[in-house]
Amino acid sequence: MGVVVSQAALELRQVSRSFGPIEVLHDVDIALRPGRVHALIGENGAGKSTTMKILAGYQPPSSGDVLLDGQVAHLRTIAEAESHGISMIHQEFNLAEQLTVEQNIFLGRELKRGMFLDKATMRNKTRELLGRLDCPVSPDAVVSGLSNSDKQMVEIAKALLRDTRVLIMDEPTAVLTRSETAVLLRQVRALREAGTAILFTSHKLDEVCEIADDLTIMRDGRVVWSGAAADMDEHGMATTMVGREMSDLFPAKLGEKGDMALEIRNLNVPGYASDISLSLRQGEILGIAGLIGSGRTETFEGLCGLRPATGDIRIFGQKVRIDQPWQAQALGMCYLTEDRKTRGLLLEKGMRENLTLQTLERFVERGRIHRKGEEAALDKAIADFDIRGHRESLIKNLSGGNQQKLLFAKTLLAEPRIVIIDEPTRGIDIGTKQQMYEFIRQLARAGQAIVVISSEMQEVIGLADRVIVMRQGRIMGELQDEEASEDAIVRLAMGVGGNTPAREMTQ
Repeated sequence: MGVVVSQAALELRQVSRSFGPIEVLHDVDIALRPGRVHALIGENGAGKSTTMKILAGYQPPSSGDVLLDGQVAHLRTIAEAESHGISMIHQEFNLAEQLTVEQNIFLGRELKRGMFLDKATMRNKTRELLGRLDCPVSPDAVVSGLSNSDKQMVEIAKALLRDTRVLIMDEPTAVLTRSETAVLLRQVRALREAGTAILFTSHKLDEVCEIADDLTIMRDGRVVWSGAAADMDEHGMATTMVGREMSDLFPAKLGEKGDMALEIRNLNVPGYASDISLSLRQGEILGIAGLIGSGRTETFEGLCGLRPATGDIRIFGQKVRIDQPWQAQALGMCYLTEDRKTRGLLLEKGMRENLTLQTLERFVERGRIHRKGEEAALDKAIADFDIRGHRESLIKNLSGGNQQKLLFAKTLLAEPRIVIIDEPTRGIDIGTKQQMYEFIRQLARAGQAIVVISSEMQEVIGLADRVIVMRQGRIMGELQDEEASEDAIVRLAMGVGGNTPAREMTQ
């Protein structure tokens, strides 16, 4: 797994970082060595992002040293870091949405032939880079029309274009399928063999075990463990990250269910799903599983008025028609989107504005917004959902887990009786996952009817009372709690009989 080299390519020694009076990093040591993959893990808010930003020249340390090839360096700008061969792939996409794939990859690094752009060479190089990543996207495709997984591949292609000695990867697989992840990890191995020093962060601990040579675990802004990755298994990683045992990841399931809350008959979402029929009772959690592209998300977006749809919908026995999201909300049904950063939250606003946006009419008095009422609602949300971070912080500066908790609080502020939650724990750490699972089960205990759409089979199995499996826009089958297993879900999702290996689920 790479060759040990004594001299670190990039290193932090006794680095601390403060924002005003608040110290968020405390004496952090980490060394990235050529030909090694160094995994950095920890809960959301543990200090990983700040550590990566200091390594990549986005922020200076408040104290301590950054060392490049053993010498103290002052990386004052991103450009200066990149001039030393340090590149960072961000969890949030850093792409110009209205430009093409080719234009994004070469943005600021355009190739010229004389006075003119060398479009032919850039086109061929773009195809080569995308080919290395098994990404079938056209160089002429406009980025705004790409899926999240394809956008991530474009970000990676941008990094591959540079002469990178140190590559910092912030959650690079968060939006990738299993097969796309396999391609990415293959590329990481190739970079390692070429002598690149790689920092790799992921909440998927199986990936860390598979790819990492070295491991650093952070908690509350401090390094709590550092050593060879082979010396720590997944259970040890999870326990060290959160400072407690994680054996009871999923809360106990309920017994009795209440009245029929939702009935759907022959729901059709043109181009995405057809003939969808299902039911849901109060106090029940219904899991929706299937491959990427199976129509899971589009089905429930259609149900909630986010897409055109037709069919027979009954809420608590009443036949309803839903053409707009506000109609669904008025009927007591809310949808929590899988894409919190672009569709769920306003990243340039604060917690208060985001929390109350969906229910703003409740906070209007005599034509003016009642600020004290909003602040009181935020106080309650912070307490109820353990949202951490300064209340005046912009949402983009919160960790992914705290963003997800705020989105959850925002959705529940509408007091829905039916809650549809799409990918509830995407891109969040295992400790916050455990909290989210408990929040969801508490809703069921209180009598709400819950739908959970997830690409993680263990999440569906651990949370749901029943599981419905979709394939190519249709329901392939339903599994009761005692029947739900990875193999059973995979067989239905793949549309084949026999014992299909669970690892094929997300291919």
